[in-house]
Amino acid sequence: MKDSEHPFFRPLWRRVAVVGVCVAWAAWELWIAEPMWTTIAIGMAVYAAWAFLLNYKGPPAPTQDAPPDNKE
Repeated sequence: MKDSEHPFFRPLWRRVAVVGVCVAWAAWELWIAEPMWTTIAIGMAVYAAWAFLLNYKGPPAPTQDAPPDNKE
């Protein structure tokens, strides 16, 4: 999760899917009565929601000062 601004996570649906998987995992662990794993999965879901939905800035845009790369 330290690389939450990777270009892979640019589409919103991918970030929502990661949060959704964490929430589904927490629900599963709650269903089978595993309190330790439920707590861990809820923590991951909360952190993922914060990192991918609330605090997401996206990868830095390429600068326009760089000369074009003409390899001909």
